[in-house]
Order: sequence, then C-alpha cells, then structure tokens
Amino acid sequence: MKVYLEQEILQENEHQAEENRARFGGVFVVNLIGSPGCGKTTLLEKTLTALKEEFRMAVIEGDIYTTKDARRIEACGVSVVQVNTAGGCHLSAEITAKAASNLNLGALDLLFIENVGNLVCPAEFDLGEDCKAAVLSIVEGDDKPAKYPLLFREAGVVVLNKCDLQPYTNFDMDSALADLRGLNASAPVFSLSAAKGEGLDPWFDWLRSAVAEKKGRQT
Repeated sequence: MKVYLEQEILQENEHQAEENRARFGGVFVVNLIGSPGCGKTTLLEKTLTALKEEFRMAVIEGDIYTTKDARRIEACGVSVVQVNTAGGCHLSAEITAKAASNLNLGALDLLFIENVGNLVCPAEFDLGEDCKAAVLSIVEGDDKPAKYPLLFREAGVVVLNKCDLQPYTNFDMDSALADLRGLNASAPVFSLSAAKGEGLDPWFDWLRSAVAEKKGRQT
C-alpha cells in the first residue's frame, strides 16, 4: 500500500508539473538542488547581480523556515516569492504553481527555483522546470555523486562550488568527475567559487545560451 501511495503522489505531481511547464511558456526555469550550505543562495546572488541588465529574472525561494535567503535575493533587485514548507523536505509541482501565480511570468526570461536543501527528495519531484541544476560543494566530499545518484543522473548541469577550498580538503576531483560521467555523460560541469566570484563566466554563458535556445523554440 505504501508503494501505491507513493506512486499516486508522484503521478499527481507529474500531471501538475506538465501544467506548470505549459504555464511557464518561454521562461527558462532552473531548479537549483543541493545540500544545506552548498552555496545555492550565494550562487544565485552572484548570478542575479551579473545578469540583471540582460534578463528579466525572478526567484522562488524554498526553505523549511525563515525568510533569510529570500531577503538576500530581494536585495539583488529581483522579484522573489518565499515558500516555507514547515518541515517538508522538498518543493512539489503544486507548491511551485501556487508560488508562480504571484509572478508575472509573461515579463520574465529566467526563473530560478531554489529548492529546499536536500540531495534526495527534491530530485524525485518534477516542478515543470527546464533543467535541474545540481550544486555540490566540494567540502561535502567527492563521494556524493555516487551516494546520491538520482540527482546527478537527472541534472541538466552540475555546479561544483567552493573550489577555492580544495587545497584544504581531501576532495578527489578526478574521482568525483568519473562518478559524475558514469551517471550523466552529457551535463556540463562547472567548477567555481561563488563566494570568491571565481570561475563564474562559463556558468553565466551556459545560462545565456539556455535562455536564447528556449526563446528560439517559442518563436
């Protein structure tokens, strides 16, 4: 019975995700997934600041409690909708739809959904996004792609963050990349330090290309 209920929940979520995808239209939607403290919000701050003159952007900010991250995002000068799950470990397509109803989607080029900090549950739920972006801080260890394969298998892009700290860790970059490629041979992998502002340009360029491609498909 438990398996049946889980399947039913996921099927309902898939239906809502398809409705979300249609509603998003020409907006390129990125679902940021990573552990607490991996640097998702810092990456967003740097991205929003760098690209706000090029794109019309907004953020759906998912947290269990507090509005701390949403206030940081709002300070970047973009619209942000805070979602508190009150203990829930992920955002769902239904929650995303309700949050998106507070945004003028027709006036956006790029929408980021910062999911609840978690490497497991968020990967199971399609929100109607164009791309799951897996964010892994190297201080978490090079074994995480192998331990949490679903996220890295489904990711359209992988960001290895806090790479400035690699000399102070035992993170084996070759091992991590080998595991990543074994799970996902096509997703681009960007090694950077969001806090230091290092290595961000390839990530920005990827976003530019993705937005342009989505717009091109809509015309």
